[in-house]
Amino acid sequence: MKTNNERLADILQRLDSISYVKLEKIPEIDLYMDQVTSFMEEHLKKAKRNPEDKALTKTMINNYAKNNLLPPPVKKKYSKEHILLLLFIYYYKNLLSFNDIEQLFKPLTARHFHPESELPLSEVYQEVFSLEKDQMDRLKEDVKAKFEASLSTFSDAEGEDREYLQLFAFISALSFDVYLKKQMVEMMIDQLREEDPDTSGKKKH
Repeated sequence: MKTNNERLADILQRLDSISYVKLEKIPEIDLYMDQVTSFMEEHLKKAKRNPEDKALTKTMINNYAKNNLLPPPVKKKYSKEHILLLLFIYYYKNLLSFNDIEQLFKPLTARHFHPESELPLSEVYQEVFSLEKDQMDRLKEDVKAKFEASLSTFSDAEGEDREYLQLFAFISALSFDVYLKKQMVEMMIDQLREEDPDTSGKKKH
């Protein structure tokens, strides 16, 4: 059985292996759906929890289009902008509902989806993910701080039970952090919905 210190080392090593898909890796040519799923599978494999999991499937893409998260393809082909939106969806889908993602994406697709936009989606993507290194460094420091705090808990417990309870405290601290951040994100999306003339006054679902 691993010690909690070994678990922390595994977490930090895992974080070091995760990175966003660089803009230069995204094809400039339009792709058919099979090519899109193959591209996502190749470039998101390190982010998957289990090797057998699928990063993206045809059914998922159709569902995203059906729920207005993704503009329809042109002649069954998906552009670079489609790929960028799919990458954003990949990061958001485990945190937010389709309805929330749709609300968040509305200005993005309306103002930045077309390559001839004043600020194209590729530049938005690049700008957003340029913050990655600083975010990752801060995250690692925060994880270490939460871990150290967990070591001060359950001082009266002994042996394996103390190790487990401190691990439980560590996982709970990380989970509560995610819960609070999710609350903040949902609050901001609700504000966008209230300010949107197309959805204001409508009940969210």
